[in-house]
Amino acid sequence: MERTLIKNLKEKIGQEIKISGFVQAIRNQGGIKFIVMRDVTGTVQIVFLKENEEVFDMVNNISLESVVSIEGLVKEEKQAPGGFEIQAKHMTVLSKADLGLPIPIVEEKGGEPTDVSVRLDWRWLDLRKEENLLIFKVWTELERGFRKHFEDLDFVQIYTPSLMGTASETGADVFKLKYFDREAYLAQSPQFYKQMAQACGFEKVFVMGPVFRAEPSFTARHMTEFTGWDFEISYIDSHIDVMEEEEKLLVAGFSRLKETVLPEIEIPSIPFPKITMKEAKEKLEKAGVIGGRKHDLTGEEEVELSKLIKEETGHDFVFITDWPVEARPFYHMKYEDNPSLTKSFDLLYKGLEITTGSQREHRYDVLVSQAKEKGMGIESIQYYLDFFKYGCPPHGGVGIGPGRLVMKILDIPSVKEATFLPRDVKRLKP
Repeated sequence: MERTLIKNLKEKIGQEIKISGFVQAIRNQGGIKFIVMRDVTGTVQIVFLKENEEVFDMVNNISLESVVSIEGLVKEEKQAPGGFEIQAKHMTVLSKADLGLPIPIVEEKGGEPTDVSVRLDWRWLDLRKEENLLIFKVWTELERGFRKHFEDLDFVQIYTPSLMGTASETGADVFKLKYFDREAYLAQSPQFYKQMAQACGFEKVFVMGPVFRAEPSFTARHMTEFTGWDFEISYIDSHIDVMEEEEKLLVAGFSRLKETVLPEIEIPSIPFPKITMKEAKEKLEKAGVIGGRKHDLTGEEEVELSKLIKEETGHDFVFITDWPVEARPFYHMKYEDNPSLTKSFDLLYKGLEITTGSQREHRYDVLVSQAKEKGMGIESIQYYLDFFKYGCPPHGGVGIGPGRLVMKILDIPSVKEATFLPRDVKRLKP
């Protein structure tokens, strides 16, 4: 018999079906026994009657989270969850679970929640919880919305290497490893190669892949490996064009979520609020929030600034623009009339930075000069500088942290819990 998904059972009332899944709960009431089964689409109650002795007795040997297949009759039952249940006729145990689960799959109401570090140790069990499945449905649908946007605008997807012969970005906080007879580095971002694609004449590209940061941080928003979603576009007039492109991209992603798994989500209005870094610091100081970082925002400042913008505009997003050169990489373009500032931005969402972007410097001689100003060895980045020797259009782009975005969409306390298998300073398993 062909398997039926639990979500489709209501259409099968009065019919015999076969379902397969995990045993979530077991109840023995003497002459009648119940189990609750779960598959990726939902849960259903199964009833075992004493008159069917063989299958009735099998329930005694079933443990929680065992994987079984059950054949039976779908019956209307107003007292059952969903208004129906399955009367079991046959059961096959596909995989029997050991007794004594290391973490509960269904947390007791009012009970002490399992510590997150323990749950992450048993991640494959923790992810069996129905609420955790939603996290990855959001990831999936958000990416589908992004991809549809890129597809409609004829973006080209590129796949950039994680192994590099030179440290990307500033060279700080990189993972080094032995690569045959030399040293290699894990990429901090696909930035250099996105820019190379502009020198190739691809004009509009996007990248989705792993990013590595050897940053000894223990916060709820940092990991040592995470997924990055990036895009880069050519023939822009300024970083304003890049921000406008990201606004449309996020609206496409949120619209997809609203159509599929999160009908209650609010689609952000365009344009997003924009405020310069200087204005942001002044606004925070006026509100009594002093962060202590002259050229950057602390986590507390991001939270408080987002609250202020939300109160003023009703918007959950805000761009922070015009960052000082001290806070930005050498390849960010400076304002010609104020070279102490860069044509760059961060995007905050509900108090958390989810994006860094800018117009990039595409002129070879200016790039060399700016790299020297940052104290970088030209020889170590010469391969990158060569991208701009033979003509490269004006361009800019962003790096987006989708894990942080999903974290805030679902109000999850840590980006690690919004990640399938998180990696941080101490965690390399499972």
